[in-house]
Amino acid sequence: MKITIISPGRSKGYLGQDVVIEYTSRLAHYCPIEWKFIPSSDMKEEGEKIIKALPEGCRLIILHEKGKMFDSLGFSHILEQAQNESLKDVVFVIGGAYGIAHTVKEKAYLSISLSALVFPHELVRSILAEQIYRGFTIIKGEKYHHS
Repeated sequence: MKITIISPGRSKGYLGQDVVIEYTSRLAHYCPIEWKFIPSSDMKEEGEKIIKALPEGCRLIILHEKGKMFDSLGFSHILEQAQNESLKDVVFVIGGAYGIAHTVKEKAYLSISLSALVFPHELVRSILAEQIYRGFTIIKGEKYHHS
């Protein structure tokens, strides 16, 4: 299973870039991971670019403030289910400053929220990368989650 994370905004020089690099490196032990950055623009244009960037037949999970909240164990179950179903591609989309276009929401398998608080999309990159890593350590029964 390959994980792709699509995010609006800059690909370099952003808040939390070091954290994203660290957890992306750690995740390589569990699965291939790819980051795709799309230039920030209005919601409609971002939506079009996101749809073009989606691999055929992927499981799309969007991060949205009104999505369902999970604890880390519940989030790990989402990853584990995708593995058990032998999915080829799981794609996470981080919403931009204006949210996520309806056309993207329609294609989503699941909409999740990381918090009742709203975070800048650049910060969400770090949080998501860490939670995906944590999810895999939970699946594998490794001690990271309980340290």
